[in-house]
Amino acid sequence: MLAVLSPGQGSQKPGFLTPWLDLAGAEARLRSWSALAGVDLVHLGTAADADEIKDTARTQPLLVAAALLAGEHLPMHDVTVTAGHSVGELGAAALAGVLTAEDAITLAGVRGREMAAACALEPTAMAAVLGGDPDEVVAAIEAHGLYPANRNGTGQIVAAGALDNLDKLAAEPPTKARIIRLQVAGAFHTPYMAPAESALAAAADAITPSDPARVLLSNLDGTAVDHGAEMVQRLVRQVTAPVRWDLCMRTLADLGVTGVIELPPAGTLAGLVKREFKGGNVPEIVTLNTPDDLPAARDLIARVGGKR
Repeated sequence: MLAVLSPGQGSQKPGFLTPWLDLAGAEARLRSWSALAGVDLVHLGTAADADEIKDTARTQPLLVAAALLAGEHLPMHDVTVTAGHSVGELGAAALAGVLTAEDAITLAGVRGREMAAACALEPTAMAAVLGGDPDEVVAAIEAHGLYPANRNGTGQIVAAGALDNLDKLAAEPPTKARIIRLQVAGAFHTPYMAPAESALAAAADAITPSDPARVLLSNLDGTAVDHGAEMVQRLVRQVTAPVRWDLCMRTLADLGVTGVIELPPAGTLAGLVKREFKGGNVPEIVTLNTPDDLPAARDLIARVGGKR
């Protein structure tokens, strides 16, 4: 059984889409999506520097576009499971057939712009808490008035909230844990993003989703979602709700996934999967970063895909 995973914000790298523009029709596709997203996806994926693509309003549609561009060159009919981390869920939902590519890009543009605007309302940030007992880490985060915004698996929980509270957590870290401040604009996946959730809900009202054509996992609780309308509701709610990637990986293991393809810019989710799966149960993984990786991805799908 094979899963295709779509990464989230923070995985982007300058120029990572450059080799994809050599594929027939790729540049035209990106330019049409740029009009929907309200940003120049060709420039952002090829010529923009690290600071420019760190901007939430630009990063989110760029990542969704990358996932869709690569996914269009895979035999998705033989893929059993799709899942995405944070904004990557929009790409996963499109590849599962819930959203059209155009709807996914449009929502990513709204999501990015509105989350960037929400970040400007109050001084907030995020910090990774590495190590420590998970229950103790969550308790410490909440005791400092913060939110466990991302639970990414073994040894990695992300705290989010007011800057002063993050400073206090860093001064008093949980036992055997260390704190690393993340270079993000604000406290994603917390109540601080409520204005963005409302704006995304309004945009989502104009969309008519379809039910997923394959297993589609939700960041909300790691479960498979059977109905398109429910998935859209979850995509909206996820703006203020924690990302439970740990539960998504648990479901991948429970389903018996033996092959994983991470879409570009690949590497982050592959690393989390390798750390989370135990012993000889680590699935075969292809990190799809350039078109040169497509043959390996297609070969993996041919060997383990379509087995439900």
